[in-house]
Amino acid sequence: MNNSINLEPEKIIKTIDLLEKRVSDRFPDSGLRKVCFQFLHTAQKSKQNIDWISSPNILLRVFSHMIILIGLGGLIYSITYIDLQIENTTLANVVTISEAIFNDIILLGAAIFFLFSLESRLKMKRALKSLNELRVIAHVIDMHQLTKDPNVTDVPESATENSPKRTFTNFQLQRYLDYCSEATALVGKVAALYSQSLPDEKVVRAVNEIEILTTGLSRKIWQKLIILNELKTNKQ
Repeated sequence: MNNSINLEPEKIIKTIDLLEKRVSDRFPDSGLRKVCFQFLHTAQKSKQNIDWISSPNILLRVFSHMIILIGLGGLIYSITYIDLQIENTTLANVVTISEAIFNDIILLGAAIFFLFSLESRLKMKRALKSLNELRVIAHVIDMHQLTKDPNVTDVPESATENSPKRTFTNFQLQRYLDYCSEATALVGKVAALYSQSLPDEKVVRAVNEIEILTTGLSRKIWQKLIILNELKTNKQ
């Protein structure tokens, strides 16, 4: 019986889908809705990537083993052929042949290492590419909340010609910031799926960086939410 606790991709995707619907209901024409829709697509693609990462690549493994067997067969054949050609065993011949065999063994060992690590390197490459997409999404979400300043919602007369258009009420701004905070947190959860399926050092480090990033972004958003609540309390 497996008692380990794991993140479930299906539940995370379901949560992202629900978030996208909530944003669409309240802010149907907002850029945040488009970002959440793209995030949902990325999360679905991430599940496919994770399924591929978690499954053995049978075709690649068979190909690698065939190449290794061919290489070993060629090495054994060359050794046998060289032995049959030796008529005068001298020190020079032994040294030359030993050096040639040693070089062949080194090259074959490097080839075996390359083929055995090829599958993990392909999986790591795909994981890092997907993690970079998630990092970009986190930054895009941050861009959408960047101009949402709770201190100027009630003073539109202070706006300049190039000031951002601030049309949200305090309640709408609170909901918008809540959605941004949820989205950034979910980015970290999707990223964690990769380190769960592929605990490679580079992947784990990239996931940790994304989690640090999303935590920092959420902290900024919650600072704005605290200001909103304080303004609401002061008005009461």
